[in-house]
Amino acid sequence: MKRPEKAFNYYINGFNCAQSVIVSFADALQMDEEATLRISSGFGGGMGGMQETCGAVTGAFMVIGFLRGKYKQGDDEAKEKTNNLIQEFSRKFAEKHGSINCMALINFDLNTEKGRKEAEKEDVFLKKCSIFVKEAVEILEEVLENSER
Repeated sequence: MKRPEKAFNYYINGFNCAQSVIVSFADALQMDEEATLRISSGFGGGMGGMQETCGAVTGAFMVIGFLRGKYKQGDDEAKEKTNNLIQEFSRKFAEKHGSINCMALINFDLNTEKGRKEAEKEDVFLKKCSIFVKEAVEILEEVLENSER
């Protein structure tokens, strides 16, 4: 199964957006799926349900950081590369969807009962969020592939 489909399947089976993105890269991260799901569990709903940066986006940031990030003292080149890749990913995601902010993307305040009910009524999680998850993985694959060149 390809990564976008794997992410989509995890999302529609009850995992949050960040979890769904990062678990689709578990093999590339050389991590077991449980570890990826656990480490990303607090990033859904725009980071802990605060509706800030979209969880699909933060999941992608975690993958970029793990694969390209600084882990040695003084490796400022890796730090710069990681920041550039995160900025590139963010730009591409925002170009496609208008924002990387959860609240702006779905137009519902999930921190109110009214907002949650309206979002459920409009089926926003399936109609929008599942698409953000799948397309975040597609964009991430493209950004990572281009960074190897």
